[in-house]
Amino acid sequence: MSLIPVTILTGFLGSGKTTLLKRVLTEAHGQKIAVVENEFGEENIDNDILVSETGEQIIQLNNGCICCSIREDLRSTLSDLADKKRKGLLDFERVVIETTGLADPGPVAQTFFMDDEIAESYLLDSILTLVDAKHAATQLNERQEARRQVGFADQIFISKSDLVAKDEVDALMHRLKHMNPRAPQRAVHFGEVALSEVFDLRGFNLNAKLDIDPDFLKEDDHDHAHGHEGHDHAEGEHCDHPSHAHDHAGHGHHHHHDDDVKSFVFRADKAFDPAKLEDFLGAIVNIYGPRMLRYKGVLNMKGTERKVIFQGVHQLMGSDLGPAWGADEKRTSKMVFIGIDLPQDIFLQGMEQCLI
Repeated sequence: MSLIPVTILTGFLGSGKTTLLKRVLTEAHGQKIAVVENEFGEENIDNDILVSETGEQIIQLNNGCICCSIREDLRSTLSDLADKKRKGLLDFERVVIETTGLADPGPVAQTFFMDDEIAESYLLDSILTLVDAKHAATQLNERQEARRQVGFADQIFISKSDLVAKDEVDALMHRLKHMNPRAPQRAVHFGEVALSEVFDLRGFNLNAKLDIDPDFLKEDDHDHAHGHEGHDHAEGEHCDHPSHAHDHAGHGHHHHHDDDVKSFVFRADKAFDPAKLEDFLGAIVNIYGPRMLRYKGVLNMKGTERKVIFQGVHQLMGSDLGPAWGADEKRTSKMVFIGIDLPQDIFLQGMEQCLI
């Protein structure tokens, strides 16, 4: 049986997760999808679809989808679903796991790496984060969970962008990009996004692409900051927020440099010494793992003509050999770290010391 792709759907209350899930569970899209809910309740999917009184926790819907609630824990629910699929009792092609509005998707993602039985049945495709444009500024300022969800994302959908001014949406996208430069962002309307843009995103693939412009973060501190200052305070409404207090110290940074979830990029043209790099990464993951949300690199390692692709979530990391470096391709290593208050200088100097 081939591996079943899994999408983790996360996002704050009101961001449109329910709208998206409802469409998955009712629309005639021709795909058989199992939706795993963290909880049944008013705020999730209306009870006209789900009668939670039934003893059976797996409900077969007429468009071929399945909805089920997490029993004791995610692991046993997934293993039960895979078992029923193997026995031909259930028919589904993929799984969507909805995390509660306040959940940290990290441990959910780790389940797919740490647990052999789960890893033999499922393949984690991507973490999708929905952000509500209307309330995002407040949520990101006040709730670390909202910032973490952004840091974990492989893809960010911004909902309700039609309810706010364009420059506010631009400022929000700019802020999100600082927190997580590896996740593409798209504005979507009321959850109406083509399912092809939700599934098979391969965000956890160890592929040889690292889609970030490493100069984005560098130049932003200098060139663009003044240009954007006007956006963030155009309404004058956020200025008194404590997270913006550092704003006027004359650095020309805009407020979201105060977010605790940030990203930075390491680049080098020299090759890495594999043993040194392994020791260093092992050490920092030991200390900072809980605050390291996602990290990914395409690296030039001594001793191989192929790219080494590396990625991790919290304390779990893995690497893989990618394609060979092209004959006239510049062998530049690039690694992006996304985390909570990570000591950038320790990381960058440490990486530097692992070069040959």
